[in-house]
Amino acid sequence: MSQVKAPVAEGGCQCGAVRYAFYAPLENSHACHCRMCQRAVGGAFALLAGGKKENFAWTKGAPAFFASSNLAHRGFCAACGTPLSFAYDMPEARIYVTSGSLDAPEGAPIVIQYGVESRWSWIRFCEDVSGEETGAASPQAAEFFAGMKSNQG
Repeated sequence: MSQVKAPVAEGGCQCGAVRYAFYAPLENSHACHCRMCQRAVGGAFALLAGGKKENFAWTKGAPAFFASSNLAHRGFCAACGTPLSFAYDMPEARIYVTSGSLDAPEGAPIVIQYGVESRWSWIRFCEDVSGEETGAASPQAAEFFAGMKSNQG
């Protein structure tokens, strides 16, 4: 008899049509200041938390997706518009959910900020949390992001 794992973190959209669950602790909670994230959430930055795709499931309904670039897609509720997820289009890539869509967002404090080159000059946010420019982590990351082409208008 197989044992069903209990969710570690759950969340969903505003109208309740789409729900998700993580079955392992959330990883790499972060703020992203890149222009694509700013547009995707309609704000100064996106707050995201995630984990391995094999530890994640859509548990109610299914999101609609937008290919925000040639390398990634973003999930959202087609009924109410809530931004829900972000993932690069690679099998080993993590899936991230918007922290505001978590049922218990306080359990996912950010540990790093990305895309700080696009941070708005007047934003003073979690200044004690380190940040890095897009692609600055390694030569491989720089090469990966250099190939990204935005599909946003």
